[in-house]
Amino acid sequence: MTEKTSRDSGGAIGAPVILSNEPGSFSRGVLAERHPALIQQVRDAFPYGRRQREALDALLDEITNGVIEPLGPSEHDCERWADWGREHFGRSWYDAPFLWAESYFYRKLLGAVGYFGDGPWQGMDPFAPFKQAELRSGAVEEELRALDALADVPVQERATALLHASLWGNRADLGFSISAGEAATTGAANRGLVADDGATLWQLLPAGASATVAVVADNAGRELIPDLILIDHLLEHGHAEGAVLYVKPDPYYVSDAMTADVVDCLRRLTRAPGEAGRIGGRLWTAMAVGILEVRTHPFFCAPLPYGQMPENLRAAFEGAALTILKGDLNYRRLVGDQQWHPTTPFAERTRYFPGAVAALRTLKSDVIVGLEQGTVDGLERDGDAWRTSGTHALIQVRA
Repeated sequence: MTEKTSRDSGGAIGAPVILSNEPGSFSRGVLAERHPALIQQVRDAFPYGRRQREALDALLDEITNGVIEPLGPSEHDCERWADWGREHFGRSWYDAPFLWAESYFYRKLLGAVGYFGDGPWQGMDPFAPFKQAELRSGAVEEELRALDALADVPVQERATALLHASLWGNRADLGFSISAGEAATTGAANRGLVADDGATLWQLLPAGASATVAVVADNAGRELIPDLILIDHLLEHGHAEGAVLYVKPDPYYVSDAMTADVVDCLRRLTRAPGEAGRIGGRLWTAMAVGILEVRTHPFFCAPLPYGQMPENLRAAFEGAALTILKGDLNYRRLVGDQQWHPTTPFAERTRYFPGAVAALRTLKSDVIVGLEQGTVDGLERDGDAWRTSGTHALIQVRA
């Protein structure tokens, strides 16, 4: 496997950057299998015209048979991507850094369907049908009903259960289905945790503190709903006076959340009976009065690690008592999408981040840091694809 060495924001030599040119690797599977399948799914989900279909066909041919091509000169962000991709254009997609190649694929997919153009498909989220189908699913209804049982458990136990629900996101068997009689600290959500700094997270957000918490969302739908419910708990029980929810400015990575997805989830909550409806009503009001604020930034759709975030975003994170980064992509950008030894300290990889930071992540890619050697040894002995299967998760915090 061809490796590329990286320097972190402090100038130190880092671990090899993850590429996609190793047969059988997770990253190669994403580029070789997932991306072509996604092009077909998007094509089938809309009655696109000839122009869009031909552009999708051209993109499919490029990623399977060609080399990385730059954006056309008329594209609004061609100069930005020309700068980001200077080293990669004309090369195989598999030889570019995995994080960059994934990001650029989604940018080109949006361009192919006319998302940024002046035509009738401008601003049309190509992933909206998938998100909406998920929100209408019976699994979401079942998870929202489970909130009624959680409403009567002790506050500390409920807080842990909601944190784990946000962590596991779209895993219905581990979401809100923690029974009212089962202590969350010994429940099903704990069995797949490879690291758990949950106690430190709550110490950084004590009840009664005049704090603002920032949450950088990952996916819409069944992941965003528990994120919103966790935010409601933080506000309702005085762990934060205000919250800022950061979302993507454009559709990205299939199901990543945008403002429209936040509104869709709030509507889903407010229309639900019982505790879910009450939570939805509180969140709707919190947004209306500014206690909960939704923000976005172009950087969230950039192929760059958080170490290269712009100063205005850095200042915003610095003003929060805690920034919670959700999901696998945010984790890769936080610690660097590189082949770190899994015992590399999480604090070492995140020392550049402005203010306290927490990562809530279900493992779906190779990158991992902050583990105990004994934990790594046990996971490796099991022989499972624990890094990429979504069966394990972590809560890591750097105060």
